[in-house]
Amino acid sequence: MLRVLLDNRLNILIVAAPAAWVLAAIVPESPWVFLTAAVSLVPLAGIIGLGTEELARRSGPALGGLLNATFGNAAELIIALVALHSRHIGLVKASITGSIVGNLLLVLGLSFFAGGIGRRVQKFHRTAATNTTAMLFLAVVALVMPAVFDLALYGTLAAHPAALDRLSFWTALILIAAYCGSLLYAFTANRDLFRPAHEHHGRKQPLSTIAAVALLALGTALTTAQAEILVRAMSPALAAFGFTELFVGVVVVAVIGNAAEHYSAVVAAWRDEMTLAVEISVGSSAQIALLVAPALVLYSFATGQPMSLLFNAFEITAITLSVLATVIVVIDGESNWVEGLQLMSVYLILAIAFYLVPEQR
Repeated sequence: MLRVLLDNRLNILIVAAPAAWVLAAIVPESPWVFLTAAVSLVPLAGIIGLGTEELARRSGPALGGLLNATFGNAAELIIALVALHSRHIGLVKASITGSIVGNLLLVLGLSFFAGGIGRRVQKFHRTAATNTTAMLFLAVVALVMPAVFDLALYGTLAAHPAALDRLSFWTALILIAAYCGSLLYAFTANRDLFRPAHEHHGRKQPLSTIAAVALLALGTALTTAQAEILVRAMSPALAAFGFTELFVGVVVVAVIGNAAEHYSAVVAAWRDEMTLAVEISVGSSAQIALLVAPALVLYSFATGQPMSLLFNAFEITAITLSVLATVIVVIDGESNWVEGLQLMSVYLILAIAFYLVPEQR
């Protein structure tokens, strides 16, 4: 297990975890508590992903798809659950937006750019990519309809009638049903629609089942602890750095929660495995939109603090533009570094816009 962990250089960042514990005990109001907790979540997300991949690889594509559905975005889900429990609903919605937008624009763009350096063009299987982006259209519908509902009936996004909660609840159920349909397809077609298994270059010995389970349990426990510290330390950090909760959710939390996948996708693209890189980035976004987001909505209803699917205008626009940009670049089954640069440029424009949005009171 130790050799496998040391294979990934990002795992050295795990030293930030004890640093966060010490700082939280000594100077809980310091912004460094937030920074160290955030950094420690980067390798922890990768550790959860590693344990999941090893179990999925041993289980085959069909059962592996079910495991990936359960733990594939565990880090993002844990952070969101902790934030939701602390009633940071704006942060939760922003992290959902950031995860979708970041995977589609930043990760896919960086993969295209890194893989395209020194190559005129790279090719990938467009069928799986376009199928997954079609699933993402469901996310756009799920986010747009609550906003249209509010605007059409009340003329503002500030209204929050009881009917909006009911619309969000039933929409969440439909999205999960659509995701379950994809899992059913995975079992019948014997392949994972969203997060395909792949070989790990340079790994001489795979983990045993017991080691993979232990790794998954350890990563999940530590991620929960670090997410608690992160959320508690957020207010001092916002004041110190001048960030808004919206910006932290869209950019900071989304990036640290997906950093391990970012790394995997870019490395795959660098090795000219563009099909894998595309499926990692687009598949992860679809999983966030169709499973994580609706699961959070249902959890909020179960705890008596309903969270609707009503996102603000910036978030709705960002997700819609991200899905549209992804469809445009993957539809031909080819990529180059210029397309990657364009996707990253769109992400930077959106990130700057989110940074400049003032705190909503």
